Amino acid sequence: MGQTIYIPTEGVRWISAYRADPPGLPLGGIVVVQEIFGVNPHIRRVVDGFAARGYAAIAPAVFDHVETGVELGYDAAGIEHGRALAAEVGFASAVTDVASAAVAIAAAGPVGVAGYCWGGSVAYLCAARLGLPAVSYYGARTVPLLGVKPRAPLMLHFGEKDPLISPEDVQKHREALPGAEIHVYPAGHGFNCDARADHEPQSAALALERTLDFFTRHFGTLEPFRA
Repeated sequence: MGQTIYIPTEGVRWISAYRADPPGLPLGGIVVVQEIFGVNPHIRRVVDGFAARGYAAIAPAVFDHVETGVELGYDAAGIEHGRALAAEVGFASAVTDVASAAVAIAAAGPVGVAGYCWGGSVAYLCAARLGLPAVSYYGARTVPLLGVKPRAPLMLHFGEKDPLISPEDVQKHREALPGAEIHVYPAGHGFNCDARADHEPQSAALALERTLDFFTRHFGTLEPFRA
């Protein structure tokens, strides 16, 4: 359904991105922010899934700034490599790439962000720095960012069995973000990803239902995105 395109951004002239469009007129646009494993088959399936549900969707390959074609496995080697790449790229560059991706799909109408794992923390920053409505899935690096307040609607999904995000961390989100929609599922880290051992289909389906409802509600009040 989707295809690889190239978008201009800061730092390098272009980065790649995986984009998929709906069969009819779009309901809006969604920028999908990758895990530390790159724009791999799982992230492409997420993009395709949003497109099948009526959205123009795009996943910028934010690791292109330091290494192109990154598609890592969910094993120890992939985790180590992905963490190193994420640290080298940094959040600021990723947020800039999201803005570039949002411009690329702005013709679809209002644009939001859905981020997963490392990308979940990026999504949080996009609500704060870009003013884009954002959905964050199990962003384990968000607690140190809670002093940066969102300027747009925010939804967060967590797994109650997540070893990287404790119940105390979830409570810190509730206290710092009283206006955010926060959901906790009987699942572990990465429960949305069908390539992970912690994949929990029922939780993933419910989180997606809530995510789609979130964008439906908030896109009706937004103008098209302009960087």
